[in-house]
Amino acid sequence: MSLKAFHVFFISVAILFTLGFGIWAVNAFEHTGDASTLWMGIGSFLGCVVLIIYFRWFLKKLKNESYL
Repeated sequence: MSLKAFHVFFISVAILFTLGFGIWAVNAFEHTGDASTLWMGIGSFLGCVVLIIYFRWFLKKLKNESYL
C-alpha cells in the first residue's frame, strides 16, 4: 500500500469519525442540555469541514500519482 493510498484511507476514516462524534455530541446536548457537548459537536463539525477541504486539496495535488 502506497503512502497516498494510506493517506486517502486515513483521512476518510478521520472524516467519518469526526462526523460521527459531532452527531453524537449534538444528540447528547439535546438530552442533557450541557453546553460543553454542544461546543464539542460544533468543533467536530468544523473539523470535519476542514478535513474535507484538505482531502479535496490532497487529491487534486496528487492526481497524477499512482495508488500503488
